[in-house]
Amino acid sequence: MRMAELYPLNEPVVIGSHVFTAEDIVRYARQFDPQPFHVDPDAAKNALFGGLCASGWHTCAGWMKCFVAFWMAEYQRLKREGIEPPELGPSPGFTNLRWLRPVYAGDTITYSVALLASHERASRPGRLIDTILCAGENQHGEAVIRFESTVLEFV
Repeated sequence: MRMAELYPLNEPVVIGSHVFTAEDIVRYARQFDPQPFHVDPDAAKNALFGGLCASGWHTCAGWMKCFVAFWMAEYQRLKREGIEPPELGPSPGFTNLRWLRPVYAGDTITYSVALLASHERASRPGRLIDTILCAGENQHGEAVIRFESTVLEFV
């Protein structure tokens, strides 16, 4: 079954939540984005964001972690219901990445995905390109991240 047959277009599905602790923010940032407002709580107080906040790349990684767990569970659920789930492949890329507001230590980000479009690849029968809207909002309902991604689908 195709993604477009399983999920209505433009309807977000919650895929999970992630709590950003100060320890995780600093650990991630030390390795991948060592800017002062990500690694030093004292320096962060006097920086642009006014407090320790997660790297935008960390918020992206949180989305991916939630998506992989969601899809693994969803795949098994569909199988149990006698539905042949589509095989998803890698993503050829993403566009329009927006970090809309800082993610502070202690924030819980709830992530979602919505199928925007699905098109057959003329050059590869049986393969589709799905365009998805990936998003996250904090515990106050404020959008913190949004991007569009494409993913290969094999049918």
